[in-house]
Amino acid sequence: MQARLWAAGLWVLALAPALVLLARALGNRLGANPVEELTLELGQWALRFLLLTLAATPVRRLTGWTVLLRHRRLLGLTAASYALIHLLVYAVLDQGLLWSQILGDIVKRPFITAGMAAFILLLPLAATSFDAAIRRLGARRWQALHRLVYVATGLALLHFWWKVKADTAEPAVYLTVFALLLAARFVAPRHRSPRRPTAGRQPA
Repeated sequence: MQARLWAAGLWVLALAPALVLLARALGNRLGANPVEELTLELGQWALRFLLLTLAATPVRRLTGWTVLLRHRRLLGLTAASYALIHLLVYAVLDQGLLWSQILGDIVKRPFITAGMAAFILLLPLAATSFDAAIRRLGARRWQALHRLVYVATGLALLHFWWKVKADTAEPAVYLTVFALLLAARFVAPRHRSPRRPTAGRQPA
């Protein structure tokens, strides 16, 4: 019963930001530049869920608490979903699907280059986040592939940092959290011996 409640709570956490943003959009409460506000909010939620996904293993190692680890697949797919919607809002609502302009932005604007690189890295991780992928790839190769989540998160942080330019207080907080998670990966004690990974229990 408790496990179901935790699962339900994480589903609410995953869906709530999108529903709140939808309500704000329908109520015309996204500020003077709604497309920019929507794009920024979606990107931030993608980054938050990425960090929450990365926190699953350190939290287990430090506290023995396994809830996040058991539902890590949900958190990772939620991060990828928000990143996809973030990209779609930029491409469709901001750029009107003008591909030449979009490609020009990717090439000429470093923060968009970093963001696109982060999104491209998330695609194979989302596509192989299921148990069948482990059987096909083998545990070792699957683990090596999914460690790219750290690279994707670093690029997403760089994307956010360059986007906000001078006002870097918020991305600095995320960067600090990311640095702590990286440190915890190497120094946190293990509460349990390593097991064969599953898609819901991804590698550190």
